[in-house]
Amino acid sequence: MISVLVVEDDPVAADAHRAFVERVSGFTVAGVVHSGGAAVRFCREHRVDLVLLDFYLPDTHGLAVCRALRATGAPIDVIAVTSARELSVVRGAVSAGVVQYLLKPFTFAALRDKLDSYARFRERVASPGEASGQADIDRVLATLRTPGHGSTPKGMSTATLDAVTAVLAESTGGLSATAVAEATGVARVTARRYLEYLADHGFARRHPHYGTVGRPEVRYVSVGPRASDDGGLGRSPEAS
Repeated sequence: MISVLVVEDDPVAADAHRAFVERVSGFTVAGVVHSGGAAVRFCREHRVDLVLLDFYLPDTHGLAVCRALRATGAPIDVIAVTSARELSVVRGAVSAGVVQYLLKPFTFAALRDKLDSYARFRERVASPGEASGQADIDRVLATLRTPGHGSTPKGMSTATLDAVTAVLAESTGGLSATAVAEATGVARVTARRYLEYLADHGFARRHPHYGTVGRPEVRYVSVGPRASDDGGLGRSPEAS
């Protein structure tokens, strides 16, 4: 069994990630922590093979956690699970030894693809002996780079999901499906479907808003960093 540590500061998202991992054969959740410091301490005290690492943490940036783990010398691999889209952060992740990069929000199928690829990679490098040549090494490394096929559910557009996520992230008090539809140019029923998807997967919260008459309106509040966060390494806890 591949032992996994989930590092995610939002409890709802952390529970969702833990549940996702537990559904994949061959993987077990060693623990769930909510900060970078707790992640490093956990890895020092427990056996961990793989870390699912959010980059926006309350005490430090995920890249700093990667470097701290590398400094311990432990053979721990990292899959970034983050909303950070900056290419500078992606480059930093590669330099820090991150083996996979999964952009939030994602489906169970998308995470399963990453975990399955990682499991195949571990199986290949665990074989005794040595590579027969460059082509053999290329095939082993290509196992980690196999494109996933489950980034969005059937019938949903990645572009629309990105647009809805961005609009919601810029809101401070939450938005209704009607407001999101107006901001993105999609139909209200479409906006609601994407918002429900985000809420079901821990990337948004449903919040009833009571008006003067009638049933309360459901507003959706983004979970995680604002779209304007720069993903810098020196963010204060208040910035998360």
